[in-house]
Amino acid sequence: MQVLMAERASTKRSRQEKSLVPRLSTASWLLIILAALCVIGVVMVGSASSVISISFYGSPWSIFFKELIWMVLGTIALVITIRVDYRKWRRWIPLVLAGTLVLLVFVLVPGLGVTSGGSSRWVGVGQLRVQPSELMKLALALFGADLIAKRQENGASVRMMIGPLVAVAGLACALVIMQPDLGTAMVLMVITLALVFASGVPKQIILKGVLGTTALVTIAAVAMPYRRERLLSFIDPGSSASGSGYQVVQSLIGLGSGHLFGLGLGNSHEKWGLLPNAHTDFMFSIIGEELGLIGAFTVIVLIGIFVLKGLRAAEQAPDRFGGLLAVGLISWIGAEAMINIGAVLGALPVTGIPLPFISFGGSSLIITMAAAGMLINIARQGGATPKATPKKKSSRASSGNARTPATRTARPARAR
Repeated sequence: MQVLMAERASTKRSRQEKSLVPRLSTASWLLIILAALCVIGVVMVGSASSVISISFYGSPWSIFFKELIWMVLGTIALVITIRVDYRKWRRWIPLVLAGTLVLLVFVLVPGLGVTSGGSSRWVGVGQLRVQPSELMKLALALFGADLIAKRQENGASVRMMIGPLVAVAGLACALVIMQPDLGTAMVLMVITLALVFASGVPKQIILKGVLGTTALVTIAAVAMPYRRERLLSFIDPGSSASGSGYQVVQSLIGLGSGHLFGLGLGNSHEKWGLLPNAHTDFMFSIIGEELGLIGAFTVIVLIGIFVLKGLRAAEQAPDRFGGLLAVGLISWIGAEAMINIGAVLGALPVTGIPLPFISFGGSSLIITMAAAGMLINIARQGGATPKATPKKKSSRASSGNARTPATRTARPARAR
């Protein structure tokens, strides 16, 4: 009896101690993981870009300092979108969407669009450039969430609810593919499919959308010779190790040479001209080489938790628009991470999609940080801090009578 009482007392003390430790809200989880990914990104960009920075700018720190500037601007965008109620962005959706579509057209106009590496993806003057396709991801998520929420409130048909979204997404994808940028078009398609799925339309429509998207991506992938070459090198990188499969082969060499603990921060061999775009498209390979399997796995876990918490934010959103917007934003970030890591591992074709919050980038980093801020704002307003529900008094305690069936089935609600 004494042993049993001691065990009960110990259990009670442990529960009291656990209750003293506050459980993190969804918004706190998102913010902490975002900060960790950004720190990893800045440090690894500094390491991965040091050699190429010397070659182009004469200093190993030039690209690193540029990344710091982009990170500061991204942090400003993050703070703004965290503090501003996400509902207030609804009034700006028509202007943002129309302006982004116009910029996508400007990209294709000779003299207005800036061409680099065989692609016209930017507009701007000199070093001041903007990549409209990055802004299109945010514009599409906002537009789709607003459209579906309004049409569902008005009891519109599935065609009236989904039709305009598919039309706008199709136009945006067509303009992006013409740049050419198939990777970003794929992300736009994922955002659209995620919003359609979250809207609750019949499964047959979702299946048709998935099959149609797959068919369009396949056609776009084989329509251009260089894309066909990339696709073939993806199937068998070793067959073109000195050609289109070179990046993937070098990426896998870098990952493999890192083993469990890595070669050490700054000790990458691949960044010495062996792996092109090491600080942009192939940051994950450098992470695996310098920080090993542990470092690479840590990044995957952080991104995975971020996506799961983003889905929780969508579930806890205070209104339909917030839930749909959270789905669109987190599907965008999750799709980019999956496409980038898949390409680095040789599991997906190389498309040039950056690793969110980690790869070097200007427009991409700033806009993705703004999207993360909106997601955190939704999570904050969803009241994500779990609170224990006090136990209800039983009928025995209140009236002295025997327990009724209602009392037997009554249970305290679990904290979420």
